[in-house]
Amino acid sequence: MGCGDLCHKESVYALVDCNNFFVSCERAFQPELEGLPVVVLSNNDGCVVARSNESKAMGIKMGTPFFKIRYLVEQGSLVVRSSNYTLYGDLSARVMSILAEVAPRLEVYSIDEAYMDMDGVASECLPGICSALVTKIRRWTGIPVSIGIAGTKTLAKVANHFAKKYKGYRGVCVIDSEEKIRKALELTPIKEVWGIGWRGAPKLEASGVKTALDFIQRPSEWVRGMMGIGGVRTWAELQGHRMIEDERNEKRKSICTSRSFDKMVVDLDEMTLRVSDFAGKCAEKLRKDGTAAYSVGVFIQTNRFRDDLPQYFPNASVRLDVPASSTQEVVAAALSALRMVFRDGFEYKRAGVTVYDIVESDAIQTTLFDFDQETRDRDDRISKVMDLVNTSGKNVLRLATQRPGHYSDGIRREFCSRLYSTSWSDLLEIK
Repeated sequence: MGCGDLCHKESVYALVDCNNFFVSCERAFQPELEGLPVVVLSNNDGCVVARSNESKAMGIKMGTPFFKIRYLVEQGSLVVRSSNYTLYGDLSARVMSILAEVAPRLEVYSIDEAYMDMDGVASECLPGICSALVTKIRRWTGIPVSIGIAGTKTLAKVANHFAKKYKGYRGVCVIDSEEKIRKALELTPIKEVWGIGWRGAPKLEASGVKTALDFIQRPSEWVRGMMGIGGVRTWAELQGHRMIEDERNEKRKSICTSRSFDKMVVDLDEMTLRVSDFAGKCAEKLRKDGTAAYSVGVFIQTNRFRDDLPQYFPNASVRLDVPASSTQEVVAAALSALRMVFRDGFEYKRAGVTVYDIVESDAIQTTLFDFDQETRDRDDRISKVMDLVNTSGKNVLRLATQRPGHYSDGIRREFCSRLYSTSWSDLLEIK
């Protein structure tokens, strides 16, 4: 007789979150980093994007520019690693594949987070199932995870926070009764509630709402007036009512590709190459999603940390008559936007391209005038060939305005680890 034959079945979510994921990926292949303060930097080694518990205890904040903490590395008090997204992506895929074997339905929320919709699974069996998952994922991938179990996504987030914060839970926290909900919300600062965060918290705190429990004790009309319909959904979710739908099949509303540069860019020709690369990557993502975009935006930025230099942070966008996903059309639109805002005399540190107003590719409506369907079909065919040839991520087949190699080539990675799990030349060596 199986567990499901004996136990009551309820509708619940189990939120699986990888602990300090980027740092954990580095430690999985470098065990000597265990127990040491470690941070991982953003592209171009710009700022802190991940921290170990030890580095958090040192007071290092997310987003801290690297130049402000470099002295800690030089004096041996801190270990730093450059972002290694190939490694992180591979380990993420391994974790998600383990979850997919267990979950009736899996919604991958981010690179280090996923919701398991456990509808139909015996509720009394869930803690044991999830505890076994925590052990299995750590043993098979080296990644520590925490799991929060509750009836709504927002409560599962709260439960996950407790599972991560308190060792007594052994990685799994269940919120499955009104008493547990009340106690958990009483201990949860309003700024830590999913859907509110540090942006929405100040206004609520100024009104006397300090905890999640304070929040749900306010009437729904008050919540709507303060935060709109999104706030009401969060308010209801915290009380155990499912309001946030499954997002597995939702298309992205916008796509952005951006990078900081390892060296300042000062001329239009070089910026054209960079923006073309970013626009080409956005187009590739659109085609992968089966979508197309009406609008293409570009932003360029000087270095906001250089007070000795003139500052300039412009952006511009181009609206297409017919939504596009071909590399040629998206790049052309991005370069038109770039020419609107580029100015000589500035040293640019960062740029990016965003495509938005996205629709399904099979729902495109053409215009009656000035639309060349033959050219559109030709561009789409060329883009499909580019996708087939450029499977490695490098611009083997590219437009004249694009650079050879990967779109992110040339960024600073002074402290990058090896590709332990995806490159034969970087396999671990046993001496």
